[in-house]
Amino acid sequence: MTKWALSAAALVAVALLIGSGGRPAPTAKAATGPPNIVVILTDDQRYDGVASMPNVRQLLVAHGVQFTHAFDNNPLCCPARATILTGQSSGHTGVWWNVNGADGGFTAFEPHEGQTLATWLHGAGYRTGLVGKYMNGYGAGKAGHIPLGWDDWQALVLEGGGCSTDGYFGECISDNGVLDHLGTSQADYSTTVLGARAVSFIDQAPASQPLFLYFAPRAPHLPTIPEARYANACATFPTPHRPDYNEADVSDKPAYIGALPTLGAPKQAVWDGHWRDACRTLHSVDDQVGHIVDALSSTGRLDNTLILFASDNGMLFGEHRWMNKIVPYEESLRIPLIVRWDAAGTSGTAAPAMVSDMDYAETIMDAAGVPFPAGYSTDGQSLLPLVTGSGSIAKEKILIEHGGGVAVPAYCGVRVQGWTFVRYATGEEELYDLSADPWETQNVAADPAQAARLGHLRALAQGMCQPTPPGFTW
Repeated sequence: MTKWALSAAALVAVALLIGSGGRPAPTAKAATGPPNIVVILTDDQRYDGVASMPNVRQLLVAHGVQFTHAFDNNPLCCPARATILTGQSSGHTGVWWNVNGADGGFTAFEPHEGQTLATWLHGAGYRTGLVGKYMNGYGAGKAGHIPLGWDDWQALVLEGGGCSTDGYFGECISDNGVLDHLGTSQADYSTTVLGARAVSFIDQAPASQPLFLYFAPRAPHLPTIPEARYANACATFPTPHRPDYNEADVSDKPAYIGALPTLGAPKQAVWDGHWRDACRTLHSVDDQVGHIVDALSSTGRLDNTLILFASDNGMLFGEHRWMNKIVPYEESLRIPLIVRWDAAGTSGTAAPAMVSDMDYAETIMDAAGVPFPAGYSTDGQSLLPLVTGSGSIAKEKILIEHGGGVAVPAYCGVRVQGWTFVRYATGEEELYDLSADPWETQNVAADPAQAARLGHLRALAQGMCQPTPPGFTW
């Protein structure tokens, strides 16, 4: 039996006719050979946003494995994307921040472009394509730069050159090194344009060659501008006014949270509007998920394609009085993660194990049967046993880290089952019993009854958080 011959129980009997493209479904065939890999990565979508996405629920969740406790280890766009492409934490990529510089943005990531999923899979015979957001700081001045490993390069250019920075209309795309200016009509909506290019990549990939598609639309990143057809959608989508929303007493929180005023009615209304607009922009992403699955089906690839749907980080809309990401709270750390791979027998199950974005590269390389280069090490582990149902994984703790900035001090911490611990560069600490306090409204770091646990988790974090973030010392 070859490496890629799967048991009959793992094969898909019928390819589905799905999506809105209306293409005929091909006759199902045995899934042999290396799988196609499709990564769909949204921007600032927290874990509970999937509820507003019917295609994701019907085409991915219902046919895949939904990881109900998935996290990003550094809740910020560029650091998370660097981790996804390399399998390494921020301490090892050196990408701590979004702004270009020695420790942030495209500038910090560029030295790593020779060792990514793109180079490894391309070297193994895959046709590779990136469509959408790459790294913060990849601007018009760099539009001619195509990183190693990518056969088709359709990267958003979000600064310079007269390109819009909102991510939705008037954007620029580096079309294989040539700057392409999009217009501002509804037909130029970036999610739709990018989705069409992703489908084109699938349609044009040689049938004899496995493909790796990295599709990364801008949505639902602020300023959350929806398509006109979804302008009135999500009217009944519940706002996140939970116990931690506009938290009344933040005296137990670190100083940067404790200094925040409560949200008055006008600001609450503004951020409720952002929440609904984020939901509306995800409707457009959901459409493209349908088109991508449709294209995989019509080209005969769906039965042997691993589709990984995730977000780079979460987002807060007033929880703990905070309106952003970056912070080490659940709404910022937890992300959606769904994996569908029909040939492996995924079929609408849930996996409660704690996993993180550091695990994606390991999982993809494991599924593709491609070894990492000699001497290369990652900070994650393959989730394939959970995807295939063939076993479990030993992961009891998730590293939490952040490099600091104007608003949030650098921090290191750890997320374990039922508990979150964080220590800031200021020396402040947070400890939450998530079983008793899932909304993290009561910091128990100063509780003498938790001294032993606090010490244990601090020691865990200290061992994991190496190298430490800029400006942070233990």
